[in-house]
Amino acid sequence: MKSWLISLLGLLLWQVIATAQPRREDIYSGFVLYDKRAWLEKDLRENVIGRTFSQAIDSNSEYRFESACLAIAQFQLSGPEVANGFDKLFLQYDSLQYDTKRALLEAVYAIYPGAYAQQVQNVLLKETNPRLFAMSAAYLFRQDTSINKANEIKIRMVEQFSNYDSIPLLLALESYLNNFLPNKAHKTPDITALFANQASRKQKTIYSFQRWNRDYPGLAIVQDAAGRFMRHPDGRLMIFEQLARSASDLPYFITNGSTPQGIYSIQGTASSKNTLIGPTPNLQLIMPNESNWDNYFQLPPWEHWDSTRDSMAAYLDLLPPSWRKYTPITEVFQAGLIGRSEIIAHGTTIDPEYFKSKPWYPLTPTNGCLCAKELWNVSNGHLLVSEQFNLVSTFMATPGGKGYLFVINLDDQHAPVSRAELERYVKAYERSRY
Repeated sequence: MKSWLISLLGLLLWQVIATAQPRREDIYSGFVLYDKRAWLEKDLRENVIGRTFSQAIDSNSEYRFESACLAIAQFQLSGPEVANGFDKLFLQYDSLQYDTKRALLEAVYAIYPGAYAQQVQNVLLKETNPRLFAMSAAYLFRQDTSINKANEIKIRMVEQFSNYDSIPLLLALESYLNNFLPNKAHKTPDITALFANQASRKQKTIYSFQRWNRDYPGLAIVQDAAGRFMRHPDGRLMIFEQLARSASDLPYFITNGSTPQGIYSIQGTASSKNTLIGPTPNLQLIMPNESNWDNYFQLPPWEHWDSTRDSMAAYLDLLPPSWRKYTPITEVFQAGLIGRSEIIAHGTTIDPEYFKSKPWYPLTPTNGCLCAKELWNVSNGHLLVSEQFNLVSTFMATPGGKGYLFVINLDDQHAPVSRAELERYVKAYERSRY
């Protein structure tokens, strides 16, 4: 097909996609209305948690305990009723179903760091499920990051899982214990080289820059296929507040953990039916190993993935040479191999007041997705502020509905990523380019 015809068809397709985006003023959610939020708060406290945790655990009630734990983690709820419920669950841990065990460990990790060290240690010593073992190990290692503790966990892993070196999740745990110590410095490679690489590949790109401590919000910026960064009419860089912290903040290799670093393939936009995510258009992302490689690498219809090719090598080829030995950029590859999926970039309808005492307020944690700030009018159900709508609109403002999204931890500052930091990176790139 002639190149001009391909370009024309691409432009027409982009116009169809662009016009399919809703108008900001038409986006509505009844879930954010004041009465609905008040009802949810009451129901969570009195029924989902209070009534459930006052019951005995049996085959008829256990699913309620799982739901309560998931709600506790998402909404960051604590108090005597929560602690009593956790105590009750740990006493019957051996008889619980897998899903209940997982929800309990996730909620305890999210709400009470260190408080249940002995109970979790008991779980670690006998747990035969790799994921539950890894969750227990992460809880204990967060409290004690010494080499002795890391070695103790690794010894238990070898003893309890003779085939651990064939289980991707446990290999990721081992790497985490060896290399991702909270007090270990991680020097990010040259950011401008990454910008230049994407420009040379003529790929639309979103960069989501975060901190190692995901309690602090990050910022996203958009680069078009020509290598230019999107700016306001007055020349200011367009930036979008985005949180890459999950509600539990479990490590990246555990399902519902915080967003893994690395390269996500943008497959287009969609609108979610999930009331907590809300109706604002989201960016559909796939991870390496989540879908087929044709989709991830966005191959044209007449090309197909060579099944003999090394997929990790192909993934690293998306990066400039200076980034290919930077291990953290492969987190998303490992997470996909382990089985994590359905990480997207979306908005939120959750009341930010649940998190008013947290460093990320007024943003909202998720189950591992990238969540942009959204504030709603609780009287009429319409948007007041939507960084998500602005991000999607900016990405879709140039031809093409696909591209790549990079999640990158800049450093370990205990502060939100700032506009000034990103301006410096972008200006350095533009000076070298023009």
